[in-house]
Order: sequence, then structure tokens, then C-alpha cells
Amino acid sequence: MRHTDGYLELRHSIARGTSRLFRQTWLPDTDARAAVLLVHGLGEHSSRYEHVAEHLTGRGFAVYTLDHYGHGKSDGRMGYVERFSVYLDGVSALLGRMQTEQPQLPLFLVGHSMGGLIAAGFLLEHQAAFQACVLSGPAIKSEQAPPAVVIALIRLISALAPTVPLIQLDATGVSRDQNVVDEYVNDPLVHHGKLSARLISEMAGAMKTTLASASEIKLPIIFMHGEADILTAPSGSEEMFKKVSSPDKTLKIYPGLFHEIFNEPEKETVLADMSSWLEAHL
Repeated sequence: MRHTDGYLELRHSIARGTSRLFRQTWLPDTDARAAVLLVHGLGEHSSRYEHVAEHLTGRGFAVYTLDHYGHGKSDGRMGYVERFSVYLDGVSALLGRMQTEQPQLPLFLVGHSMGGLIAAGFLLEHQAAFQACVLSGPAIKSEQAPPAVVIALIRLISALAPTVPLIQLDATGVSRDQNVVDEYVNDPLVHHGKLSARLISEMAGAMKTTLASASEIKLPIIFMHGEADILTAPSGSEEMFKKVSSPDKTLKIYPGLFHEIFNEPEKETVLADMSSWLEAHL
């Protein structure tokens, strides 16, 4: 597996000024059969997916990923985003790079957690660019989401004081593997503080919009979700699965697994399920 990294520079549709987003590419040692655009989740960063990239490159897939705005090594304030579309801007820039570097290869989109929400939203405008899509524990719904009246209050706070910190993620819900949780808690590139009112409000809006527009998604798609996920609700994957118009769609719920199914003790089975599905859609 060969690795390169660097930065994408782009002007966002909403955010002021130009941002530098850290990006990484993992390439197989032989010619790639396809390329995967991998979209990470809330508060984390792309380097946590090196083992996923190793699995995929071993099967002939090139892997492209980046740290979202306000995440990892990228520019931006942790725990805050002005508009959810800022994340889509970064994915769009990375897709452009992939299309330039791999113009002949079929492209796949893989998103985890908030990355699954970003990926689903991105498909609404760009699904023609991809062969198929994998959504892992997508943040379509959350069991920890505040009630509607509280969301309304958060929207008000977001308008008046957007950077106010409100909610913190529960790290124990990441994985049943305590080593994974410990590494997550001690990772300086992971955001361990509270999420801002604006970010929570923007995510809630994106969840609602994406679910309402799910029928516009028509490409082959698989939803993969841990049944015991307390950070993003499996019911969100189930509802979106019913709504997408794709004639080729799969829903796979893993009994007992927590949020990060690629980091659970059963991760080798999960990764093999994903790569087998991707290979079947080459």
C-alpha cells in the first residue's frame, strides 16, 4: 500500500475565506480497479481509517479521504461549522481531485456516521459520479437527539450565539473494544469538547432534509449499522432504506455491534462484507 498526503485549498460556498483541508490517498501496490471516496464522522479524522484503507487497497481499491473543515489537521474551529454545506464543499473538492487522477476508474462513495449523512446529502446532487454507495451507521436519526422543542431552542441559540457549546458525544458508545475507546479518548486530533449550537442545528436540518429527499437516490446502495448503536439510530438507516428509490439496495443490521462497526471486535467480518459488496458492483 502506497500513501500520500497534502492539502486541498478551496473557497467554501458559505464560510468566509479559503480553507486548507488535509487530504490523504492510499493506493494499492498494483494498478487500482476502482477508487473509494471515504467520508469520516463527526469529531474524528481520516487517519482513523488507515486499517480500512489497508483492507480496501489489498483488494485493488484506491482510497481518497480528507479531514472535514474543523476536524483533524484541517482548518476550522473544532465543534463548529457555519453551514452544513461546508462539509459538502470539501467532498466536492476531493471528488474533483479523484476524477483528475483516476479518470478511467469507477468511483464508490463510503460514508460513516456524520460522514454517512454528508455522503447521502452529496448523492442528491452528484450520484451520477459514483458506481455505488456504502453508508455505515449514517447519522440520519439519533437516539440521543433532543426533543423537538429543545431543537427549536437550539436553533434560536444557534442564531443568537452560534458558537455556544451544548452537547458532548459519549465516547463509550464508539466500540465494545476498550482499546478502541481508549485510543479515541487519548487521540489529540479527535474533538473531545462539546458541539456548538450551530453545528447541532445544522446537523438536525441536514438529517431532516436528507430523509425527506431520500427517494431521489437511485444508485446501488448498502446501509450497514450496528444494532446496539447509541450514537446514531439504526431506525434512521431502516427508514432511509425504505425511502430510497434504488432498485439495488441492501440493509445489513449487525446484532450487538456499537457505532463504529469498522472498529468492533467483528471488524474483519464487517470489512469483508463491505469489500465483497463493492466488488460485486464493479
